[in-house]
Amino acid sequence: MQDTLRELLDFAHRAAWEAGKITLRYFQTGIAAELKSDESPVTIADREAEAFLRSAITTHYPQHAILGEEEGATGHSDAEWRWILDPIDGTRAFVRGMPLYGVMVGLEHRGEPVLGVINMPALNEITYAARGLGCWWNGRPCRVSQVPRLHDGLLVATTADDRYARTGRKESFERLVNAAGMFRTWGDCYGYVLVATGRAEATLDPIVSVWDVAAAYPIVREAGGTFTDWQGNATIHNKEGIGTNALVFDEIMQLIKGS
Repeated sequence: MQDTLRELLDFAHRAAWEAGKITLRYFQTGIAAELKSDESPVTIADREAEAFLRSAITTHYPQHAILGEEEGATGHSDAEWRWILDPIDGTRAFVRGMPLYGVMVGLEHRGEPVLGVINMPALNEITYAARGLGCWWNGRPCRVSQVPRLHDGLLVATTADDRYARTGRKESFERLVNAAGMFRTWGDCYGYVLVATGRAEATLDPIVSVWDVAAAYPIVREAGGTFTDWQGNATIHNKEGIGTNALVFDEIMQLIKGS
């Protein structure tokens, strides 16, 4: 299994890197965005990057299933392996010419997330991990921070808007922000990269889709951290996410509950 995962991680790393190069051709060019049915933006860069990833996966692993943000699900629903793709996580940032967007490639084995790559093309950073193989940042091993308290740490979040109120978490969010030594909205997938590489202690996502976090789960966990929903369950399927350095996890759960 480890040899298989190592081969798959090498493939995913190369594919995410090449997909990132596709996005850079359009970055800071004044690219136009369309609105999808859910009112989220999409660009030609999203579509071309996902098409490239799908083609690479289908060529090398034709029996694997694929779920992508732009083109949906393909392959057998009972496939042993399923790739989960977000060709540009942070499309709004991408369209505005901000570098905090990422190409995300995740892989499930029998429903469990086991591999992830997050390529930040405009920052020249790529973070990747597979179960039992550790987490790597630009070719060197990386770990979460050893900061034991939120008061001494950095909390980041994808958003600070009304999504917390819409999900019934406005008060929890306010308690977390007030408890943190520093709070910034360096979010989307970059928040999980910051946690995995020891540059932030926790990151918050009040509303996500599975492709927003499938790659983040193994990356944060292999770096020694935790990835859960807001109840503390280790899953990518509950449409929300929290990543921590593990040391502040219990404190964050208590703050969410108000205890």
